[in-house]
Amino acid sequence: MSTDMIITLTILVIAAGLFMSGKIRSDLVAICALILLVLFDILKPAEALSGFANSVVIMMVGLFIVGGGIFHTGLAKKVSGQLLKMSGKSETKLLITVMLATSFIGAFVSNTGTVAVMLPIVVSLAMSADVNPGKLLMPLAFASSLGGTLTLIGTPPNMVIRETLSNAGVAELSFFSFSPIGIVCLVIGTVLIVLLSKYVLPSNNKSGAGKKEKSRTLKELAAQYSLSQNLYRVQVTEHSPILSKQLQELQMTDRYCISLSEIRRKTSHKNPFFKTISQEVAGPKTIIEADDILYVNGTFENVERFAQENQLEIMDHQAIERVADQSTEHFASAEIGIAEVLFPPSSRHINQLIKQTGFRERFNINILGIQRKGEYVLHQLKDEKIRFGDALLVQGAWSNIARLSQEQEDVVVVGQPLEAAASVPINHKAPLAGAIMILMVVLMILDIFPAVISVLIAAVLMVATGCLRSMEEAYKTINWESIVLIGGMIPMSIAIENTGAAELLSTNLVNSLGSMGPLVLLAGIYFATSTLTLFISNTACAVLFAPIALSAALQMGVSPIPYLFAVSLAASICFAVPFSTPPNALVMTAGKYTFMDFIKVGLPVQILLGVAMVALLPVFFPF
Repeated sequence: MSTDMIITLTILVIAAGLFMSGKIRSDLVAICALILLVLFDILKPAEALSGFANSVVIMMVGLFIVGGGIFHTGLAKKVSGQLLKMSGKSETKLLITVMLATSFIGAFVSNTGTVAVMLPIVVSLAMSADVNPGKLLMPLAFASSLGGTLTLIGTPPNMVIRETLSNAGVAELSFFSFSPIGIVCLVIGTVLIVLLSKYVLPSNNKSGAGKKEKSRTLKELAAQYSLSQNLYRVQVTEHSPILSKQLQELQMTDRYCISLSEIRRKTSHKNPFFKTISQEVAGPKTIIEADDILYVNGTFENVERFAQENQLEIMDHQAIERVADQSTEHFASAEIGIAEVLFPPSSRHINQLIKQTGFRERFNINILGIQRKGEYVLHQLKDEKIRFGDALLVQGAWSNIARLSQEQEDVVVVGQPLEAAASVPINHKAPLAGAIMILMVVLMILDIFPAVISVLIAAVLMVATGCLRSMEEAYKTINWESIVLIGGMIPMSIAIENTGAAELLSTNLVNSLGSMGPLVLLAGIYFATSTLTLFISNTACAVLFAPIALSAALQMGVSPIPYLFAVSLAASICFAVPFSTPPNALVMTAGKYTFMDFIKVGLPVQILLGVAMVALLPVFFPF
């Protein structure tokens, strides 16, 4: 062994030890390993930095953005809702449903693309079912790799062995030549993963543990103030006497003891991908138009009197209205929201009447309710005097609520309005996000462009079409720890290959096992490939071992097909470490996993599945 090889393997072992300890961030460990390889002159600076220019890393960045668009438009929640209906809230059924759905997609799309599509869906599914996402995300990553064993295009190693066998004139593999052994692999792998995930992965919801929310959610605020019990929708008819009048002319508070918080009206968009209803905060000079839907607060008797006297129609609660979002009790959308406002002792608003605060005039903000000593005042608010200890529930454009929060001497807005705005799904964009996702999948299946270009097209479209509100929001969807981890570890595989460590391992393996029979050699090739794929890419691993396996089989006078399939399967089934494949890295942070979580679940599955494949490959492909 050369000095460079010893140094490289030593750095690798130390890095693996630090990964397992979990005391130092994984991305920092990867960068330190990278620096050491350069300092010892094992890698040139250009080689060391090549990982961050690697198409896999660029593709991961794009896939995080695509996943963010799927999540922020509420598409993930809708799809997860359908999966939840299929599987119920049984954790085992959820796990099996997620794995089978992921495997099916993984048979036609790269495992990285599959996980990117499914990740936000599965997180939303876990939250809806009150299951720790960590119970589902690692199996999701593993299922994407298992799905790749089903078809020719499922994973690059399949293409590598097809090319090797074809060039040698041994066999021509078809699209579904991999399916029989792939299905068996999927079934065995799913059983093993379900059992180990159920009993090894933590059941408590880590993402919520130990965290106390500083502010209530929009749903909780609406429910706390019982807003929905006092909210009625009234539609303006063509013959109503209030048509073309300004809101202040109606004197709704004085005459009917009700208040109008919001108006929704039709827009000119005919495309279902865009909103057909606009949501506006009602201001004093807002002009009433035909077919407007008025959201009014008050008792039913007063609302009914207002509707009858002005020829308005009270809408049934089941009436269909195409709006951006119904999930926050009609009070919040991507543009408009609600927030709670407190008053410090020195506030000039203490002892002021609500109508004297100027909230509506200065900030175009409505007061929906007052919380006072555990009780709630919801009617005739304008003549209520603000007392110390009161909390007001306000509604308005998120930008106006943020502007109000800057008045820190007089008011304290609970929470972060702009962050709350970003958390509201842009539901009317969900079909568009779905179309972009399907376009990406189709482009990847048809192989019209390189996979990374297909992903970048989808990422750009997510921002350009408004599925993500801005580039800043797009950048926030990227998990940079995973990106740096993969970018930093890719050069490690270059060092392993350049120093000859990979070739030394493979050659010695074949020389030592070749005389012990075809089954022993098959096991040796499988587990050597399986071990090496932990540290270098599955494609590089398949390229390295495919010719070795072919040559060894021909020398022994047996069929090389089972040996080449062993290389393909072993290179694809890599579960034991988080940095070995992009899917593992993608779910690591989202699932709150440690390095040891992958060891506990992934390593036993990888070994047991290897034993099963070595035993079954000669059955499907005799020597």
